[in-house]
Amino acid sequence: MLEVKNLCAGYGGVIALDNVSLRVEEGEFVSIVGPNGAGKTTLFKTISGTVPARSGTITFEGRDLLSIPMHERPHLGIAHVPEGRQVFPQLTVRENLEMGAYTRNGRRDWEDNSRLITDLFPILAERADQQAGTLSGGQQQMLAIGRGLASSPKLLMLDEPSMGLAPTVADAIFEAIVAVRRERGLTVLLVEQRAVEALESCDRGYVIETGRVVLQGGQAELLSDDRVRQAYLGM
Repeated sequence: MLEVKNLCAGYGGVIALDNVSLRVEEGEFVSIVGPNGAGKTTLFKTISGTVPARSGTITFEGRDLLSIPMHERPHLGIAHVPEGRQVFPQLTVRENLEMGAYTRNGRRDWEDNSRLITDLFPILAERADQQAGTLSGGQQQMLAIGRGLASSPKLLMLDEPSMGLAPTVADAIFEAIVAVRRERGLTVLLVEQRAVEALESCDRGYVIETGRVVLQGGQAELLSDDRVRQAYLGM
């Protein structure tokens, strides 16, 4: 579904991604782990189009993604749930979800997606008329994920969904992600610093350090790798 080859990107004179290659097959759950500043968020921003690529290719369902304008990429089925949630604080919960449903498929599937989102996160139905900025951090993260799901994505990209959340809330978020992937066959690409949860949930994973992929493999392979266990799993 998604293939990144020899991708380089950065900001000004800083190279954040250096010759990065990875792939995500349809229906897979792929996790990306690594330290702060490794380039994980830049990778997502380059896929979604907010950071331009300097070289390399990104292909989505056989199409050259880099030739497609940023505002058209969500219509292809790519949903990016950004780091730090970034909900629209002055809009209600319902209005935020409606903003996510602006894609062609999102408008078509609004009723079905609304049921999915409220089944996953019942609190969003209870708070539908509440301003998003008054929600707790965990509720805002649920809303951000719900907004992504409202677009009827084929690929859901989640950037640090557990950031700043209490462990019990983060666990609930992970359970919801796994549930929607299982029930809908959704393809998930996850960036996450909670490496244990990220790797235990995925089919395959990548480790990025200083802008480069340094390890890749299946779930069991990465969880048993001594370097991963020492650097990211605290073992």
